Amino acid sequence: MHKLFNELQKHHTSFIFVWPPTPARSQKMKRVLALSLGLFLWIALPSGLMAQAPLNNVILGHSGGAGSLNILRRIMERDKIWQKYGLNVKSVYFNSGTVLIQAMVGGNIIGSESELPGMVNLAVAGVADLKVVTVTINRIEHVFVVRKNIAKPDGLKGKRLAVSRIGSASDTITRMVLRSWKIDPDKETILLQSGNTPTRMTALTSGHVDGALVSPESVHKIVASGCCRALADLADLPMDYARYGYAFPASYIKTQRETLRRLLMAYLEGIYVFRTRSKAVYSALEEEDIKDPVVQKDVYERALKSVREFPVPEPNGIQSVLDSLPHPNARNVKPASVMDPSILEEIKRSGFIDKLYGRAG
Repeated sequence: MHKLFNELQKHHTSFIFVWPPTPARSQKMKRVLALSLGLFLWIALPSGLMAQAPLNNVILGHSGGAGSLNILRRIMERDKIWQKYGLNVKSVYFNSGTVLIQAMVGGNIIGSESELPGMVNLAVAGVADLKVVTVTINRIEHVFVVRKNIAKPDGLKGKRLAVSRIGSASDTITRMVLRSWKIDPDKETILLQSGNTPTRMTALTSGHVDGALVSPESVHKIVASGCCRALADLADLPMDYARYGYAFPASYIKTQRETLRRLLMAYLEGIYVFRTRSKAVYSALEEEDIKDPVVQKDVYERALKSVREFPVPEPNGIQSVLDSLPHPNARNVKPASVMDPSILEEIKRSGFIDKLYGRAG
């Protein structure tokens, strides 16, 4: 770059036009004009058009999950936030956390961007050395929806309850909530595998099951059908729970640290857009067929309480996940051994988040 400026400075007097030009002067003018054009293009054109640098490919997986994260994902893809940080991120959908876990173990995806209890369970079982890198939602987000004839938790005894798959997060959380209501999930209920939230909703409305976890943005639809009611909003439980976030193999964190840093910076910018630009969220909700302004406002206000500005993993939330897992090793595992907040903390110390939100001095 300095060489380019020096060349321009050296020949700046050549902009005096002399007609007819001598061959030597004509040659010098062409050189200066070429240098000037090169400088103009370097300044004016987007860097991508000049360099055409290849994007880093990152394949993630997600399953069901909170609607707020689906909206966040849609906003990031629509606004090309990943590309801004030199990444080509593809997120593969799996219809249950159990299938997502299988894909992770098989090496079909690099990391998970939703299912944390299942990822922690893999680490606890010694199947994979995974680390929780972010916890975007640190609470249980679902609503326990039941058929209208069930008025209290006691009414769930002997009933059929839907989960996505046995061993998935919906299964783990359903069991945990039932136990908190003094109900033995194995002896006093019938747990049926029925798939993701839309499938569970279909099973509820048809009467094939009596209760299930439903993601918050879908509750209004099933309640409006008249078949069901919300028995409990699990977000009201007084506990931290590392429900949704990013998990990666420890080896990837070590060998691809710069890629992961850029991925997390892009993600933080996506969260910033989500938290500060309600119109972008409402537009994405319409694409999800949620068009009622009252429902949109309710979903967004709820999501703002869930999606964290600084999604750092915290011991309390990880410990709650460990306590909810059926694997016997979970009782002996410390939260710090299954989390790695180092890159996220480095980004925060750099002032990146404060600059996003206009708080930098």
